[in-house]
Amino acid sequence: MTQGVGTLTAEQALNSFDDMTVDLEPIQLSEYQARIKKAQAIMQANGIDAMYVNAGTNLTYFTGLQWYASERLVGAIVPAQGDVTLIAPAFEVGSLTQAMVVPLNTLLWDEHESPYDHLVQFLQTQGLTEGKLALDESCSYSIIANLEERYPAAKMVDAKVITATCRMQKSEAELALIQRAMDMTLAVHRATGAMLHEGISASEVRAFIDEAHRRVGASGSFFCIVLFGQGTSYPHGVNYEQHLQKNDWVLIDTGCKLHGYHSDITRTYAFGNATDEQKIFWQYEQQLQLAAFNAAANGRACEEVDDAVRDELANIGLKDNYQLPGVPHRTGHGIGMDLHEWPYLVGGDKTLLAPGMCFSNEPMVIQPDKFGVRLEDHFYMSEQGPVWFTEPSRSLENPFNLDD
Repeated sequence: MTQGVGTLTAEQALNSFDDMTVDLEPIQLSEYQARIKKAQAIMQANGIDAMYVNAGTNLTYFTGLQWYASERLVGAIVPAQGDVTLIAPAFEVGSLTQAMVVPLNTLLWDEHESPYDHLVQFLQTQGLTEGKLALDESCSYSIIANLEERYPAAKMVDAKVITATCRMQKSEAELALIQRAMDMTLAVHRATGAMLHEGISASEVRAFIDEAHRRVGASGSFFCIVLFGQGTSYPHGVNYEQHLQKNDWVLIDTGCKLHGYHSDITRTYAFGNATDEQKIFWQYEQQLQLAAFNAAANGRACEEVDDAVRDELANIGLKDNYQLPGVPHRTGHGIGMDLHEWPYLVGGDKTLLAPGMCFSNEPMVIQPDKFGVRLEDHFYMSEQGPVWFTEPSRSLENPFNLDD
C-alpha cells in the first residue's frame, strides 16, 4: 500500500497548512541594477548597440516592471551604455510608473501614433542606428515587421545571446525563491495524496491543489495536471473527466509562483495496489532520474545528461531514441521566471553546465496505452555539482518520503 495516501479529509488537509512565504522578500532594486549592467557588458562584448525587451518576462527580469504583452507596444530600450528607457502608451504612464522598480526614462506615444516611429526616432537621436539592435526573442512577428519597415533588417539580431546568458545562471536570491516555491508545492503534493478517495474527480483534485497553494502563500496553482489510470500514459493530460477508482495509478504534476519564480513537481503512485508491471516501470523511472542527476557536472554539455538517460534506457531494454516504450521527450528543462526556459537537457543542446543553472529532472517513462511514470524534481548546479531542490521519491510505497 502507498504510504500517506487517502488518510485525511480535504478539510483536514487544508487546515494543516501555514503561510510559507512570510519571511521571504522579492528581488531587490540592487539586483535589477546589476542585471542591467551585466546585460550591457554582454552587449559591448558582442558589438550590440541597444536591446529592445518586450513586455513580459524579460522586461520584468531586467527592470522589475510587470506588464503584459498586447497589441499596444510596451517595452524597454537598453543601450550598451547609459540609462534604460521605457516606451509605452501615454495614457498608461500613471499605472506603469506605479509598477516600476527600477526608475526608467519614458518614451510615450499616443493612441493615434505609431510607437515604431517613436522608437526608431529615439534610437536615431541617441546615435544607436549605426550598429546592431537586439530584439527580445519573445517579440511577435508584428513588432519585427514594423521595425523592418523603418530600420535596416540586417542590423537586427536575436537578443537571446544577452537574455539567456543573464537568466540561465541564478543568483542566491533567485535560488532561495525557487527553493521555497518547491517546498510549498511538495507540501501541497503530500496533502493531496492524503485527501484522495475513491470516486473523487480529477477536477476536484485540481481545485483542492489550487486552494492548497493559496494556503501556503501562493496565488494559486500556476498549472495542474491530474491523471488516473490509463490517462497517465499521456504526458500532458486528457480532455475528459476522470474519477479515481480503487487501485488506480495516479500522476499529479503541479506548481506555483513565488515572487515571479516557479515550482514544478510531479509524483506518480498507486491508489491502493500497483501491478507488477507498474512496480517495474516505477523502478525504471527512479533509475533514469538518478542517471540524469549523476551525469550532471560543471563543464559538461546539457545534452550529455540526456544521453545518460538514453544509455540507461538501452541497459534496461527500453527504446533509447525518444520512441515508446521509453522516454519520448527531453530529460529536463531550465526553470526560473518562466516555467520552461534555457537551457534544456535534451539531445543537441550543447550549453555547458555551470553554477546557478536550474533544471527539471523528469525522464518520464511510458508504457503506451497502459500508464506512464513521471517523477519530477529539480536540481541546481553548485560549484561542487548538482544539488536537489527537493528529495526524489524514495520508493513507490513511500512517494512523499514520510517518516516511518
